Amino acid sequence: MDTAGVTTALDEARTADSRTRDRICDEAAAALLAAGAPPSFEVGSADLRLDPYFMCADRYWRRRFLERPTARTALECARWMSEHVQDGAWGAVAEQWALGNGFLNRASVESTERIAQAVAEAGAGPGAERVAHFIVLFHAGKLRANFCFDELHAFLASSPSSSPAGSLREEPVLQALRSFAAFGSRALTVSYAVDLLNRAWSAPGRTRHTVDICLNGLAFAVPFEEQGELLRRHAEEAVEAYPDDHMFHARLAAGLHLCGRHDEALESIDTALTLLAASPTASLGVLQDQYLTKRDAIQEGRLRAARDAEHRRRWEQQTAANARLERSLHTSAVRAVEVVAVFTAAIAFAVGSLQVTLTGDLPLADRLWLLAAQGAGLALFALLIVGGTWLITRSRHR
Repeated sequence: MDTAGVTTALDEARTADSRTRDRICDEAAAALLAAGAPPSFEVGSADLRLDPYFMCADRYWRRRFLERPTARTALECARWMSEHVQDGAWGAVAEQWALGNGFLNRASVESTERIAQAVAEAGAGPGAERVAHFIVLFHAGKLRANFCFDELHAFLASSPSSSPAGSLREEPVLQALRSFAAFGSRALTVSYAVDLLNRAWSAPGRTRHTVDICLNGLAFAVPFEEQGELLRRHAEEAVEAYPDDHMFHARLAAGLHLCGRHDEALESIDTALTLLAASPTASLGVLQDQYLTKRDAIQEGRLRAARDAEHRRRWEQQTAANARLERSLHTSAVRAVEVVAVFTAAIAFAVGSLQVTLTGDLPLADRLWLLAAQGAGLALFALLIVGGTWLITRSRHR
């Protein structure tokens, strides 16, 4: 298949079904590789579903990166993009290819010296800034995929390799990568990471990859207070903006899981699995395993939360029963003291009255007055005991 044949086949693929379109693009990319010539057509979008020209170029450069996953290949790809990718689509295509191929080739991380050498070959000028930007993104994609947080932060913040990118260093996607590195680093503060996140999230030129990296950083951050709520809130915004993106539904499930909202998290991860099945992504199997693992974790958290709630309910019931028992024992002890006081006063009155009645020669009236005085004194004694006990125990009861 020559160049003209490739173009004809890709034109026919526009009206074909998705399976036929994929086959035509694969065959065209293989033919270009076999001929040793890069694509000669222009790319006007980053649509992996409907644009056969982008799909063919994507497969071509993916194989080139798999054969030689180096900064030199990134340099060649960026130079090709400068001539064949339309300006309106350049940013989206650059992020898709640099970050995607960086993830696929994460096992081959090059030294900063090799990156600097490739960047230096980009030269100078506006077009050179784009080339340098692509190389920086490619290397940053590898570091991100390997969760090398401190290395990624140092590379983006202070490495001479990123300087030639010029004004493109302030692109939202690079701000998002800095925030990802800061969230995962144990040497940087959460406030610094959140500040970078807010800058990337609120940027006017925020892209889909920027949103993905921001949520990725929150999901894999060193645990901090309000992490779950922050991830949930941003993921809800992402799902609202990209309702058919499986990745953002999965991030929302992770945020809801951290917030303890397990039923909603389960619904979100199931939605992510459904959308993933209809996605043309090349890493479907890997992502499916990740989503299923997250689903199992959500199910486990849901069951654990139910058990904890049951244990908490039983503990509260036991605590209430113990409190009632303590109050009952306390009240019984107080009543016992009162009964003893009254009983003692009654015995003392009985013994005293017998002595007054059976002995002595006092007149009857005097004996009655003496008995009345004795009874009043003993009654007052009993009242003092009961009242004192009530006053002492009243504050403790309260």
